[in-house]
Amino acid sequence: MKEVYWGYWLIVLGVFITIVMMLISNVTTSSTQDYYLIKEVTEAAMLDAVDLATYRDKGDLKINQEKFVESFLRRFSENVSISKTYQIDFYDLKEMPPKVSVKVSSSSNTFTINGDSKSFKIVDKVDAILELPRKNVNE
Repeated sequence: MKEVYWGYWLIVLGVFITIVMMLISNVTTSSTQDYYLIKEVTEAAMLDAVDLATYRDKGDLKINQEKFVESFLRRFSENVSISKTYQIDFYDLKEMPPKVSVKVSSSSNTFTINGDSKSFKIVDKVDAILELPRKNVNE
């Protein structure tokens, strides 16, 4: 009879470990997806915000800050999960040379175990500098 109890405890331990692994996996997978989403959206928004008139005339690469922020927010909102709340902060927006720093904070789903609720704050930061081949103005 003693061996049967050990078997029950082993099964309960296995179920507990499986639940903990599923919760940790959910948090890390969400963080990884958010990071790559931020990275791709930042790159696309920077390309959208390039001032083509300055690039054609002088060959200098310059972005419009307002256009970048607008494009970033539009693209990001189209691709995020509705169940999460995001806080987006823009740091160090420079028009020339084009450089942006974006920080996106989100909260994970609330997990309740034994009446104790836990949620994690996930912060992703991306710094991006846009480089394109320089146009030869003399031609």
